[in-house]
Amino acid sequence: MKKKENIRWGIIGCGAVTEVKSGPAYQKTNGFQLTAVMRRDEKLAKDYAKRHEIETYYSNADDLINDESIDAIYIATPPDTHKLYGLRVAEAGKICCIEKPLAPSYQDSKAILEAFEKAKTPLFVSYYRRSLPRFNKVKELLDKGEIGEVRHINWHFNKPANDVDLSQQYNWRTDNKIALGGYFDDLASHGLDLFAYLVGEFDVVKGIGLNQQNLYSSFDSVSACWTHKKGITGSGSWNFGGFSRQDKVTVNGSKGEITFSVFDEDPISICNLTHKKEIYIENPENIQLYHVKNIREQLITGTMHPSTGSTATHTSWVMDQILRVDY
Repeated sequence: MKKKENIRWGIIGCGAVTEVKSGPAYQKTNGFQLTAVMRRDEKLAKDYAKRHEIETYYSNADDLINDESIDAIYIATPPDTHKLYGLRVAEAGKICCIEKPLAPSYQDSKAILEAFEKAKTPLFVSYYRRSLPRFNKVKELLDKGEIGEVRHINWHFNKPANDVDLSQQYNWRTDNKIALGGYFDDLASHGLDLFAYLVGEFDVVKGIGLNQQNLYSSFDSVSACWTHKKGITGSGSWNFGGFSRQDKVTVNGSKGEITFSVFDEDPISICNLTHKKEIYIENPENIQLYHVKNIREQLITGTMHPSTGSTATHTSWVMDQILRVDY
């Protein structure tokens, strides 16, 4: 498609994630303009537009998608509507970024990817950790052989049930019709996608999902093991009803190890045969800033973005393998 020096964006679903994490990143990126937003509640859409100084707001997604002044659309709705809106954006032939996960299932993710490939239109997915400096530092260390050859990667994530869980109020993130894996779908996809970026695509993946607390319909405990195509093994456990918060990734190599956190801004710790050190890299205020800037780089300069429809579809396959979803 023809490159444009100035790209006008619209957001479908201007909810909480777009307030600080993502929306302002589009406004702060040179060559991008955030000019329209949509939310089904017109009053909330109008309020968002006013607070963020956005000129146009809609309460109907099709009105935004078909707005001829809009070049690109960011879909920031819950995952169960990603396919619905994604296919419409692809049909309109517009650039698109979709929140993670790309879709609740691998099959739906493939359908979205194929629609954009057919339209020959760029599709990006908000696995923004691939663009964050702290994780690119980890990748640099691994690629330089700081811990020798990578042998195994392990992630343990544990957190107590929150007040919403305990009150058993409805939460789409724990509704198995929207997210079979519950918080696993929402959170673990970030780390698993990151591991594919750091050490290459997954090969064989196995998993187990359970509901230990019976507070909601989705799984609240998931464990998995896998191999990467480069011959690296991996394992993970995610529990959303444990005693304390824990978030630790350990990458074991032939000559050392690296530890870091997926969600917390803990230091990157390196231990090898010659030294031990910690590296602290702060995240930006708008966590998707580098992700959005990298979208611009691909659209303007042709530099490939690290998180595309293709890479996100691979992550959807990994998630389905862990949750044992058969088609």
